[in-house]
Amino acid sequence: MDNYEKVATAIQYIKDHFKEQPDLEKIAAAAHLSPFHFQRVFAEWAGVSPKKFLQYLTLDYAKSMLRQPHTTIEDAAIEAGLSGPSRLHDLFVNIESMTPGEFKNGGKALHINYSFAESPFGNIIVASTPKGICYMAFADDEASALLELHHLFPAATFRQMTDRMQQNALFIFTHDWSRLSEIKLHLKATPFQIKVWEALLKVPMGNITTYSQLAENIHHPKAARAVGSAVGSNPVAFLIPCHRVIKATGETGQYHWGDVRKSAMLGWEAANTHPKE
Repeated sequence: MDNYEKVATAIQYIKDHFKEQPDLEKIAAAAHLSPFHFQRVFAEWAGVSPKKFLQYLTLDYAKSMLRQPHTTIEDAAIEAGLSGPSRLHDLFVNIESMTPGEFKNGGKALHINYSFAESPFGNIIVASTPKGICYMAFADDEASALLELHHLFPAATFRQMTDRMQQNALFIFTHDWSRLSEIKLHLKATPFQIKVWEALLKVPMGNITTYSQLAENIHHPKAARAVGSAVGSNPVAFLIPCHRVIKATGETGQYHWGDVRKSAMLGWEAANTHPKE
């Protein structure tokens, strides 16, 4: 059995037994490896530790429970195999940056302003909370873009209006890059996603990087696939520059808002940041 098969066996074991919250020794035994060796092999293939994978799986199940209208936080915690609500609370805060209650109410009491604007690459929707930009996407179809925003924050209160947060974000399309520090973001994400997005923010305008380079930059050199997933889940187009990531082969690769748009963005940035010969 090669390493891939052993990791696959371990993942299946975790999925089958996550309600028992098995420790490292039990999971490693299922893969027929020592705990020390298994920890290293699993992290190389899955991009996260076995403990973190178990936490993600537990959290996903708890989320499915909390989406049911009559399920309490205590019910969800016990059903997910946790000792009580406090364990579930810690899990949510550490991974989702929100409490179980905040997840269950779907953004209730959160006030979001949104507006549509023109960019060099087409129409966009930009949304903000009092803390910062929470969503930005290219909106070829405004109705679909607004529907996606509502899906992300199903219980929030929405108002169509342009505010200062959004105006600051739109400076990026007018070459006023000296004002980027005025742009504030308000995101919900896992710590790993945040780490990847922070690395993306360090890629200078007009430059490019690769998934493997990003993985190196966040000190997870074997996690290129996980990095790719985090890049693809970016909720803030252009501001968090996932378009600056290409394949190691030099191909531009796929882009959530269209491959042609990605190529146009890279060309526009290069033309506006590099001196003309």
